[in-house]
Formats: sequence, structure tokens, C-alpha cells
Amino acid sequence: DMKAALRDLWLGHIFWVRNVVEGRLGGDPARAQVAEQQVVANAKAIASAIEPFYGKAASGKLFQLLAGHWAAISGYLDGVRAGRKPDQDAAYDRLVRNANEIATFLSDANPHLPATTLRGLLMAHGAHHVEQIRQLHARQYAEEAATWAAMKDHMLVIADALATGIAAQFPERFK
Repeated sequence: DMKAALRDLWLGHIFWVRNVVEGRLGGDPARAQVAEQQVVANAKAIASAIEPFYGKAASGKLFQLLAGHWAAISGYLDGVRAGRKPDQDAAYDRLVRNANEIATFLSDANPHLPATTLRGLLMAHGAHHVEQIRQLHARQYAEEAATWAAMKDHMLVIADALATGIAAQFPERFK
């Protein structure tokens, strides 16, 4: 059940982020605004999923970190839309720092979630967002379809790693 719930939440993340990207790139601010609200709601739901295990403060911290993830992606998207490479680079640097922060936070909370493994998973995830934004902006739809498939598969790996780590740390709750 935990794996299924986390899979759904993480797939929701990439679904709604993609909708923001398409809305902004397509000049549809209403679509982008609704999708962005869903990105935030989804981040709250992901953070809430850890609350029964790590408490309200940890849930709040994860939400803050996920908000930083979204801010970096949003900044990268804005840099692409404006054709400003320095803005893209700065947003990418924020994305990398944020991936490190999330990996450290989760690893510190759970000894079954090695920081190096999480860092690699989160860096690949961020790279998928960047590639997807580039491809949609360039109207490389076939290439983006392949990126989308890889993103979906990768989200399942992240969700499963988190669920497995939580179950290993709290075996009495997963009998």
C-alpha cells in the first residue's frame, strides 16, 4: 500500500509539472496556474506521506525542500522561455543544491536510504525535468515522449526506494 501511494504521488508530481510547462510554453496562463496549484498540493501530499513516520516537523521540512525543487524547475523553465542561459544555469545550480539537500534530509532521517543513492536518483530526476523542458520548448515531441517514459519509470524507482526504506526502518508497521 505504501509503495502504491508513493508511486501515485510521485507520478502526480511529474504529471502536474509537465502541465505547467505546457501551459507556460503554450501561452495558456490559466492552465499553467491551475497546474501550478496542483504541483504545490502534490508536494504537500508527498510531505504528508512521511508525517506518520517522522512527525509534523519533518513533513514541513520535506515540503519546504520540495518547494525548493519546484522553484528551481520553474526558474529553469522561465530561463528557457526568456532565452536566458545565465538564468537557466542559475536555476540548474539551485536544482542540484536542492537535490543534495533532499538526499541529506531523507538519509539523515532513515539509515536505509543512503545519501549517495538518493542524490543520484534525485539528480537524474532533475535532469529529466530539464530535458523535458528543453524538448517541449524546441517542439521535439518524439524525443520528449521518450523522456516522459523514462521519467515515469524513474519516478517508480524513487517511490519504491522511499517505501522500501521506510518499511525497513519501521518493520512493525508493515506486517
